[in-house]
Amino acid sequence: MRNNSLSEISSLLKNAKNIALTCHVRPDGDALGSGFGLCAALKNAGKKAYMLLDEEPPQRLQIISGMGEFYKYLPVPVNEIDLFITLDCADITRLGDDICLSYHQFKGKTLNIDHHVSNQGFAKYNYVVPSSTATCEILPSILNSAGFEITEEIANLFALGLITDSGNFTHKDVSSNTYRVAAQLKDCGADLYTIGYKMFNNQSKARATLYRRVLNTLRFELDDKLAFMTITQKDFLETGTDKSQTEGFVDYPLSIDGVEVSVSIMEVRKNQYKVSLRSRNADVNAVASRFGGGGHVLASGCMLCCEYEEVIDRITHAVYQQL
Repeated sequence: MRNNSLSEISSLLKNAKNIALTCHVRPDGDALGSGFGLCAALKNAGKKAYMLLDEEPPQRLQIISGMGEFYKYLPVPVNEIDLFITLDCADITRLGDDICLSYHQFKGKTLNIDHHVSNQGFAKYNYVVPSSTATCEILPSILNSAGFEITEEIANLFALGLITDSGNFTHKDVSSNTYRVAAQLKDCGADLYTIGYKMFNNQSKARATLYRRVLNTLRFELDDKLAFMTITQKDFLETGTDKSQTEGFVDYPLSIDGVEVSVSIMEVRKNQYKVSLRSRNADVNAVASRFGGGGHVLASGCMLCCEYEEVIDRITHAVYQQL
């Protein structure tokens, strides 16, 4: 993959007039923060920008005022768009069916801004920085280069992505640049404390009840180096919660002595499971890639369609090969 230069990316943004933006399905804080943040910056610069989402942002992440208007379908003819931007998305198959179709129909310039190590550079223009802990860590330098203002609203949106993808600055991939970007966002008006508190310390009784149930499913393999936790649709139904309430669950087993890899298995429907992997040192991107997923070396995910015990067996074998 050839990465374009920062000056090429900033020129592309400055010259575009009508822009479509989107991010991966089941968007997290980084996907939403980077998408809505860049969309706001483009609008403030006098451009027409349309944020496309496959689904409603999770209620738990709607804590920033700038997370506003979005579309499930492009609201204008695709030939009126002169730039299509994907953010925080490692592969176009993760855009969702309808948005992916629009992307494939688009014949103009495409821009891929991301931080996943599994991203192979699928756009005509690519700016992928795997050393960054979040896509929201990358965007301030792009806006600075393009001469776009980082308002307080935009700073808060970028801070949401930076804080959630870094585990409130606790993950191993947090670098000195992560802190420098956080300081810049703070100077631009970002309320880092409130965002961090709402995402990692403040929770409803329903989420706490769900967490208790999930902790009861803890299961250990590979001489306790591998830990599994499971969330079922029944758990969501009986606690009145949804998948957005599971943010951070997968990180807990890594706090247990001896655990090297933590795996969260979330039931999507019968015999379909969303698998999230976290690690101290093992390459879980290699694990996820075996099943069509990907992400980062220490944090990745994939989908498996099989019986639950087969999920356990397949993931256990793949992790064993990385330990």
